[in-house]
Amino acid sequence: MEDCNWEDIIETPELPLEIIVYILSFLHASDRKEASLVCRSWYYASQDSQRKITFCFPASASSLELIRGLGRKSRCGLVISQLDGFSMSRSLLLEVGLCLGSKLESLALPGSSVTEASLLALLPRLTSLRSLNLRGLNSLFMSGAFLSREEHRQQVRSALSGLEELDLSDIRYLSDLTFNRLTGCTPRLRLLSLAGCHIAFEFDPYGGCPVGAVRDSSALLSLRNLRRFLTEQKSTLVSLDLSRTSITPESLRTVAQVQDLVLEELCLHGCKELTDYSMEVLVKHQPSLQRLGISACTELTSRSVEAIAQGLKSLTHLSLSRDWRITEKGLADLLSVSSLRSLDLSECLHVSGTEIVNGLTESSAARAQLETLNLKSCTYIRDLAVFSLTQLLGDTLRELDLTSCVNVTDLSVRAIATYLQRLVVLRLGWCKEVTDWGLLGMVETARCEPDQETGDKGPRFTRTFGNMGFFKPPRLPFEERPKLVTQNDLHQFRQQAGASLLALSRLQELDLSACPKLTDSSITQVVHYPDLRRLSLSMLPEITDASLASVAWHCRSLTSLALSHCPGISDRGVAQAAPYLRRLQHLYLSCCNNITDRSLLLLAQHCNRLKTLDISRCKNISVTAVDLLQSQLPFLENVHYKCIGGFDLTLTLND
Repeated sequence: MEDCNWEDIIETPELPLEIIVYILSFLHASDRKEASLVCRSWYYASQDSQRKITFCFPASASSLELIRGLGRKSRCGLVISQLDGFSMSRSLLLEVGLCLGSKLESLALPGSSVTEASLLALLPRLTSLRSLNLRGLNSLFMSGAFLSREEHRQQVRSALSGLEELDLSDIRYLSDLTFNRLTGCTPRLRLLSLAGCHIAFEFDPYGGCPVGAVRDSSALLSLRNLRRFLTEQKSTLVSLDLSRTSITPESLRTVAQVQDLVLEELCLHGCKELTDYSMEVLVKHQPSLQRLGISACTELTSRSVEAIAQGLKSLTHLSLSRDWRITEKGLADLLSVSSLRSLDLSECLHVSGTEIVNGLTESSAARAQLETLNLKSCTYIRDLAVFSLTQLLGDTLRELDLTSCVNVTDLSVRAIATYLQRLVVLRLGWCKEVTDWGLLGMVETARCEPDQETGDKGPRFTRTFGNMGFFKPPRLPFEERPKLVTQNDLHQFRQQAGASLLALSRLQELDLSACPKLTDSSITQVVHYPDLRRLSLSMLPEITDASLASVAWHCRSLTSLALSHCPGISDRGVAQAAPYLRRLQHLYLSCCNNITDRSLLLLAQHCNRLKTLDISRCKNISVTAVDLLQSQLPFLENVHYKCIGGFDLTLTLND
């Protein structure tokens, strides 16, 4: 440094804040948090790039300081749980109003028991609020006196006049009066949720008209009053959730026929009285629906599917989960709706996928461009259907759920890895015929070297196995898509290697739980995903610490890891993995009897972001070690430790 000419030293110019914000926007939230500690400019840039983040925390004394810190943000959202009527909760809500009044865009108070006085002291200060979630706040509505005073309504109306989303789900004591008072303060609602509310949809046995058509309901929200609300706010309301209510076909017709009401989203999950007739009426009067949720509507049949396919030409998302009477009929027409992006057929037990494939092969220009497909527990799904779907949806599909499709084998896994390389979410849990061969993309007759030390529990490969070519998609005679796959095509593919699961480089969630034929041979070689967030390897009896160490090394973005019922996982594996799992928030190790107190010490040392830990039935863990873990991990909220050390306990810990 003595010979250095200081005049020649050029100081590195500081990047503009906007550039730093743009760079940090590519980072995971936890990484942005770490980057904010580097310097002041990075701190401000990190704060700016997190403007849309919603902060979730339970009510506690330590939350007061957090709320004061959020006052520096330009805007944010809050989810505060476990609020009650005591002084600490009142102080917390008061601090929210003082520090975030003009910056808070969304507020959720799920399952709390706040008092009317506390809420009325807060709401008038929230002048920028766009979303309010009062889900399950029965104590607030039980007396029927909420917003009964005109001066309170005026204060709340001035603050909530711009509110767009209101969630009143699971409120048992919602009456016409309280509903009218609250919605009278929110004239511009776009979304209203009344899921699980007690609504008077019954019909008068004498007059044949809905309850409330002649008289108001003092205890329940009535159909007449709901219709009045929809009529008044028809110019803005586009989304309505009536799931888990007792709505009848005639009541749904009353709602659908509100003049000039144009819904884009309607949720009717678990409305068990609805019939095919009600769906036909719905699509006739609300043809602009884009999202429709009718899962667990057990009276619906394929007649409803046909009505939806014919009447909802703008449909993008459809959930038919647990509609057990639905068969293949109508699915081909449904898949010809070109706007369809998400289809949930989970637990539709009669679906085999044949008509889905037929619908997708009709016309490449007019077919659905599915991004999400859920076939969970569709036990008639077989390799031929999966193989066809992978080729037809290879350019668009991002999420595929084949959980409990018990007839799916390695052939399907190889097809997925070969053709669905843009997948972000893949669930293969309980597909018990999936083996190492499928994950590795190899045919079962390929040469392998047995492991002399551990025994031949599955295929074992030399370190040069990566040059054998099975990571690349094979050249096949039927690569032109779309094309209906035949049994002969399936036979050709069975005879040659395909891509390994490693080809799915974009995966953020992978579920391989309860695939008992999987071993370290495939897990250590294939589960190498730098962007993976959630991984489930529960109930894999053959995997050992080698798999855990490999996963930790290659998947350092993990926030959730499930290893329950894996007897081969021990303290040694945790010791090797914990230093690389610094983002981990949820860890499930129940019934891992080789896990001891030493593992908890390692978690406390390396995984300081842990929120959930399940060590139930780990008999070599002591309650003392759990108490120590709680004192060392500030974010730990839930610890499940039933039947550890001879005790039978389940504990929820709050910071």
